[in-house]
Amino acid sequence: MDRYHPDKNASNPEASELFKEVAYSYSILSDPEKRRQYDSAGFEALDAEGMDMEIDLSNLGTVNTMFAALFSKLGVPIKTTISANVLEEALNGTVTVRPLPIGTSVSGKVDKQCAHFFGVTINEQQAEAGVVVRVTSTAQSKFKLLYFEQDVNGGYGLALQEDSEKTGRVTSAGMYFLHFQVYRMDSTVNALAMAKDPEAAFFKRLEGLQPCEVSELKAGTHIFAVYGDNFFKTATYTIEALCVKSYEETTEKLKDIEAQILRKRNELRQFETEYRKALARFQEVTNRYSQEKQSVDELLKQRDNIHSSFSVTRTVITSGAASGLSNGNGSGKFPGEDSKAESPGEDGGSDGKDKSAKKKWFNLNLKGSDKKLG
Repeated sequence: MDRYHPDKNASNPEASELFKEVAYSYSILSDPEKRRQYDSAGFEALDAEGMDMEIDLSNLGTVNTMFAALFSKLGVPIKTTISANVLEEALNGTVTVRPLPIGTSVSGKVDKQCAHFFGVTINEQQAEAGVVVRVTSTAQSKFKLLYFEQDVNGGYGLALQEDSEKTGRVTSAGMYFLHFQVYRMDSTVNALAMAKDPEAAFFKRLEGLQPCEVSELKAGTHIFAVYGDNFFKTATYTIEALCVKSYEETTEKLKDIEAQILRKRNELRQFETEYRKALARFQEVTNRYSQEKQSVDELLKQRDNIHSSFSVTRTVITSGAASGLSNGNGSGKFPGEDSKAESPGEDGGSDGKDKSAKKKWFNLNLKGSDKKLG
């Protein structure tokens, strides 16, 4: 199946199309509601915009989990839900929360569909400067970074979640509370629709840019969690929390690049319209080019045939045939041939003169010989 992956078949649209069809089919089969809609009314009943896969691993058997893991490894965007048990324990406040001081990091391993909770305590100055919480995995594990808010009942309610993304040789996820609007990239937005058209994939590439709901934290203790999102194995991770007071230059760079990306997204939307028009025009002139080329080739071919009609051989044969018809002779011979064939007397006279001259010359020699002998 890996040989059909679009990244390895940029020049083979058939292989890429096969990969997309399999991924699209799996997205239907793995979702009971989508499968019910398909069984009742076919593809027309499915909303193409809502075909991003989101599955609950706890409801999957071993075989389906294996298929999900395979497709995820091949690059199919499969989103998973958070285990209901984890959310329930958080709401009940029965989870174990470990401290994560600002400026430190903690490494660990978390089982699939389980979570490790951390408490990050910040003061007024740190809250005002801004805080970043990031998780990385050198083992390229799949995980989710979760942020919980204090519930009125003493538990913790899920407020934010970031799915890990592969960035270079690691997987990572981060939350940035910097007092200005930051964005996260959701790679699954219209992923299946984009895969059907490589050109559309480029224009939609920045459409996954989504604004983060929380841009700042107040002083106090805040609860974060690392959720194991691997299909079978435990997830290896390192979580760190830091104050950006000593990262002012980096913060400004992030603010600037976010603004540039937003502008570029708007530019791409406008450019896509221009591109589609130009592409349609290009296809139109390309079709006309083929038609005009065929027309020119045909005209030149006819011209060559007309040129070849100007031939001596053709003229002689034609005139000879016409002469034969005018003399009532169907033999088709040339006039000279008929004259010679029908005038044996004249030819005979000519031969007679030659013979007479030869005889006279012979007689002269004989006479001379007689005198000499006498």
